[in-house]
Order: sequence, then structure tokens, then C-alpha cells
Amino acid sequence: MGELKHAQCFRDLVVYQKAQCVARQIFLLTREFPQEERYSLTDQVRRSSRSVGAQIAEAWAKRRYKKHFVSKLTDADGEQRETQHWIDSAHDCEYITDQQRNALMSDLAEIGRMLGAMMQKADSFCVAD
Repeated sequence: MGELKHAQCFRDLVVYQKAQCVARQIFLLTREFPQEERYSLTDQVRRSSRSVGAQIAEAWAKRRYKKHFVSKLTDADGEQRETQHWIDSAHDCEYITDQQRNALMSDLAEIGRMLGAMMQKADSFCVAD
């Protein structure tokens, strides 16, 4: 995969950059959520969205071990799917618009596809001992 040849660290990965962008968008959107959601929906969606990038960073650090690398990418994918759930909840509560929901879901689905491709081609990302 082309990303590895150019990536010197996890910050260079397009999937990481996209995950950080989504987390930032979610942070900005959730500042408008009602105060009573502060310790529930707001915290949950911020945590899961931020965790996607964190799991990608951890996966990068574990490239020496293919199984660990794939495991961390699987965790990142789980977090992006959890974020989808919280975005649906925010939409159901009418805290975000259809347009905001659809844009976030599209970005999250793209992140999921990219993570899936990385898992399928883990050998090209993993470094030799």
C-alpha cells in the first residue's frame, strides 16, 4: 500500500488524519449539545471518536507484531462503529441535522474501509524484527 512508503509516523497516515478531523468536527458539534448530556452522550461520542486516532497510533507502534497491529486496527474500527452509534443517538435526539449526521457517517464509513484495507494488507505495514 502506498501509505507505508511515505509514512514516517502514524501522523502521516491518511486514515489517522481523517480520524482526527472527525474527532475535531464532533468536538465542535457537541459544544452545542444540551448541558444535561455533558456526562452521557457528549462524553461518550467525544471519547469514542478520539479513540479511533489513538488506536491507530498504537497500531503503528506495534507494527513489529502483525497480530498486535491488526488487533489495534480492529479496536480502532470498533471505536469508529461506536461513534456511529452515538452519532445516530445525537441525531435521534435532534441535536444534529440530517446533513451533519450524513457527513459524519460518510467520513466514519470511509475510515472503516481504510482500516479494513490496512488489516487485509497488514504485511505491507509491518516491519521486520
